[in-house]
Amino acid sequence: MGVAIRAAGQDDRDLVVRLLDRAFQHDPVSRWVFPGDEYRRATHHKLMAAFTDIVLADGRIDLAEDGAACALWLPMPAEANGEGGDKEGEGDDGPAQMRASIDPANERIELIARLTEDIHPVGRAHEYLWMIGVSPDRQGEGLGTALIGAVLDRCDRDGLPAYLEASSARSRVLYERLGFALQNRPLDLPDGPQMWPMWREPRP
Repeated sequence: MGVAIRAAGQDDRDLVVRLLDRAFQHDPVSRWVFPGDEYRRATHHKLMAAFTDIVLADGRIDLAEDGAACALWLPMPAEANGEGGDKEGEGDDGPAQMRASIDPANERIELIARLTEDIHPVGRAHEYLWMIGVSPDRQGEGLGTALIGAVLDRCDRDGLPAYLEASSARSRVLYERLGFALQNRPLDLPDGPQMWPMWREPRP
């Protein structure tokens, strides 16, 4: 299926936030970070907004032209997650600052940022797929595959690996079809679901 894709800009911010909020309302990890449907509906969008702002500033958001899907990518230099900073781009206190700005009482906002930061691979430059969201009424149409594939094609041309953390068993299967493989072992969230850190070597 042909999917028209463009780079999102600041004018698309609210659209991207709404899309991510809808797409991840029932995601296992989102449900763990924001337990309770009412609480999640009231607060989850703030985390999606924080992610969107970070990637608009330091990465790239690919957006389906019809607004039904988006993918958030960050280019990670070889020294990523070293002493120079973290993937959030906010310095060593990034996770704590994110928690303070979204919901200071929710320690899981900070905890998940620190846990994923700790397992993020270092030593090689790569493209980091932070999130990909598809509108719930459009899932299963191949939009996610099209968005990811465009960047993976470039990774293959440039000899660049890619990395992500799958937040559900369903998404893990999709990523495996695209050439990603589990790196080391899954991340077990405390009293919560698993996440799967996945790495993809460039294809010749």
